[in-house]
Amino acid sequence: MTDELPELRAADADRERVAEVLRDALAEGRLDMEEFEERLDATYKARTYGELAPITRDLPVGQVAAPKVDMLKRPEPDGSWASRIVGGEGSSTWAVAVMSGFQRKGRWTVPRRFNCFAFWGGGELDLREANFADGEVEINCVAIMGGVQVIVPPGVEVVVRGIGIMGGFDHREQGVPGEPGAPRVVVTGFAFWGGVGVERKPTRAERQRLREARRQQRLDRREAVRELRRGED
Repeated sequence: MTDELPELRAADADRERVAEVLRDALAEGRLDMEEFEERLDATYKARTYGELAPITRDLPVGQVAAPKVDMLKRPEPDGSWASRIVGGEGSSTWAVAVMSGFQRKGRWTVPRRFNCFAFWGGGELDLREANFADGEVEINCVAIMGGVQVIVPPGVEVVVRGIGIMGGFDHREQGVPGEPGAPRVVVTGFAFWGGVGVERKPTRAERQRLREARRQQRLDRREAVRELRRGED
């Protein structure tokens, strides 16, 4: 990274790119587990490019590039399923929790296959605000004395094909029909003395819409009561 915009706020996707470099470095033996966990913790706590840059400076492909500031206003995604199936490789393809935890949430791109491993630890994969690399994505989870929680938004079809030994996979969301054009999420893997949960939760926009609807209902009831009282007078 250059020193041009050190205080520019980093996005979730930027933190995920740094985390991916760290995971590769761990797999290649460039970092031991203690160094990896320290740097990964610093990555998810970083708020600016200036805080992200030192984390990978001594690693291959470790430069964190500040994005160009585009002054041209472009149309925002319309939120449809078609706009959320974006192709590409995904912003993060794997995660590991060994006596620790991992989390993927917010605006990220789920790859065609995401692999995760939890040993005496836990992880959370939140797909509610995510984009998808393809119309069908696979979440492969290995949980050994640990757990992984997969959160999907309403409208997504879920298929669970994992195997559990003294552990299990949550099948409650399987069989719920998906909306037209929505992605299909296939959860596979293996759980031993551990578990993989699948939960369906509304998106932030949907929660806000429901709050506004309840608020409007309360206002309508109050207005109806006022009209009734005025009629009695």
